[in-house]
Amino acid sequence: MRLMRLFLFVLLLVSAESAVAAALAETHPFSVHDMLAMDRLSDPQVSPDGESVVFVRRQTDLEANKGRTDLWLVGADGTNLRRLTSHQAADSNPRWAPDGRSIRFISARSDSAQIWRIAIDGGEAEQVTDEPLDVGNLVVSRGGEHIAFTMEVFPDRSTPSETKDRLDEIEKAKTTGRVYERIFVRHWDTWKDGRRSHLFVMPAAGGDAVDVMRDMDADTPSKPFGGPEEITFTPDGKGIIFSARDVGAEEPWSTDFDLYLAPVDGSGRPRCLTEKNKAWDTSPVFSPDGKILAYLAMAKPGYESDRLRIVLRRWPGGAERVLTESWDRSPSSVCFSADGKTIYATATNLGQRSLFAVDVRTGAAETVLREGSIRSPGVAGSRIVYGMDTLRSPVEFYSVKPDGSDVRRITTINSEKIAAVRMGDYEQFTFAGWNGETVHCYIVKPIDFDARKKYPVAFMIHGGPQGSFGNSFHYRWNPQAYAGAGYAAVMVDFHGSTGYGQAFCDSIRGDWGGKPLEDLQKGLAAALKRYAWMDGNKVGALGASFGGFMINWIAGNWPDRFRCMVNHDGNLCERMAYYDTEELWFGEWDHLGTPWDNPAGYEKHNPVNFVKNWKTPMLVIHGALDFRVADTQGLATFNALQRRGIPSKLLYFPDENHWILKPANSILWHETVIGWLNEWVKN
Repeated sequence: MRLMRLFLFVLLLVSAESAVAAALAETHPFSVHDMLAMDRLSDPQVSPDGESVVFVRRQTDLEANKGRTDLWLVGADGTNLRRLTSHQAADSNPRWAPDGRSIRFISARSDSAQIWRIAIDGGEAEQVTDEPLDVGNLVVSRGGEHIAFTMEVFPDRSTPSETKDRLDEIEKAKTTGRVYERIFVRHWDTWKDGRRSHLFVMPAAGGDAVDVMRDMDADTPSKPFGGPEEITFTPDGKGIIFSARDVGAEEPWSTDFDLYLAPVDGSGRPRCLTEKNKAWDTSPVFSPDGKILAYLAMAKPGYESDRLRIVLRRWPGGAERVLTESWDRSPSSVCFSADGKTIYATATNLGQRSLFAVDVRTGAAETVLREGSIRSPGVAGSRIVYGMDTLRSPVEFYSVKPDGSDVRRITTINSEKIAAVRMGDYEQFTFAGWNGETVHCYIVKPIDFDARKKYPVAFMIHGGPQGSFGNSFHYRWNPQAYAGAGYAAVMVDFHGSTGYGQAFCDSIRGDWGGKPLEDLQKGLAAALKRYAWMDGNKVGALGASFGGFMINWIAGNWPDRFRCMVNHDGNLCERMAYYDTEELWFGEWDHLGTPWDNPAGYEKHNPVNFVKNWKTPMLVIHGALDFRVADTQGLATFNALQRRGIPSKLLYFPDENHWILKPANSILWHETVIGWLNEWVKN
């Protein structure tokens, strides 16, 4: 009898192992190819009746080496998912007509990007605009009488056609030199040629587009990352409000974005609504009854990572009230509830991007959804529709009751792709960092995790420095790519990170190499102590932007810890970085002034002063179109490594900016980075 039980036990064990082996055979480790294969869902727009959601679905076209975007429709209850547009050109920025029967959108299906309209019950799209220039940032008035969009124009030319004529003349000219009389000379990844992104309004039924920013030497939306959320029509449709920085020559060192009100017919110069505030004002949105204008505002001039507050203004001529002065979170997007009594806001929050409900009367904020990265909330009847991604899933759409209960999934577009790959589980823990203060850290376990084994570590350092490695699905620095390659990923949200209160974020001003380095040192030690399966003798460090600066800083000030390093777009010399970047407020805020007024602020934590201590093998990566961290910084880093005889490589992209965006380049990036880790850490 005992032998029979033993035989049955062995049989069950073998069957279980066979089942596991069969399951593993049907899946594969997550890699950059899987990351690129995921469809990216964005810009969900709820229909006026709350029954449907139109959104943008981006699919990677490896042959064309770019993403392709189409519009899709789905019921707010998750039914009737269908494709709305299928043209080979990119379709984006969908906006509902007030009657809910058609959708306007921007498409490049003609010779340029123009506005098109398509009925939701089918049929061919119809072209709405035929401007001589590309249009962007579509907005529709509440009553549907007008549409607004942006075009890049020369402010001293009265019509878009005159801008087009001037561009044609420049194209035909034999000379290529440009004369600049003030900065910006270049911004993010583009050389400036005098054009500005101006806002145009035209009747929805057709007619001439009017430049409501005529003679303003400013852009809307903000560059390089702003969008239609910075523009809204007034409730009566007679005016339009937009955010712009109109500060003249101070533009590169100013964060004084204001809200402006312009009549839709373009008569008169736009009127500044927020002149008293010298910091950032943005994201205007009206309550459903049109009696309250809400917007986001910072309080500290010259600081792009100050806390955004929700400000309310009685419309049209009432007083302002800061609603969330006592709430120590920085909302990134806001929308009103149907009754106008609540504002739903997303904000980074302890390693998540949570959804909050803010009482319009008291300013009290309650958490609706804490976990994951919540994006683009919108009201659909008695529920809230939103996008959410996590460390194990790209964005899908969901809905929830306002009290946070009854979460329902609307889309499962990437489910099969997720099921086909093996990913690492993730955990978040806290430890005592600088000055004993609480610091948060995420770890992602290697795939096929076995606690009896020892695993090498990829120690990832985020950029910003006012940023975060949160619970989100990243398309450039995705820890699952390292988990799929057999590494444990460790990600510390050091002092300076967002989502932990404004004092925590502000604390590294003038201390780039101090508190963050101490947190990174203590965080790695805490992770190795907590997780015995991590191999502390096999650790590689990786970082980009501020993370790249930190790699160079670590190379000279923590030189014996890592087997190798990866430095993407990181500064070597902070003093010179001020002179060769574009947005000067970064250095002036974080290093407490200019290099000539406060040279000590730039030398205090300057990696170039410690190159003599370098010894760790380093892979350097840079893009030629990175004007935020100039490519000379990467070349200088590589020069120093080579001259000192340190094993090193340079991966240089002549067609990429601060980010790696082209699919083929992303594959090369990941293969090179993981190959470098394998060479120096694993082996």
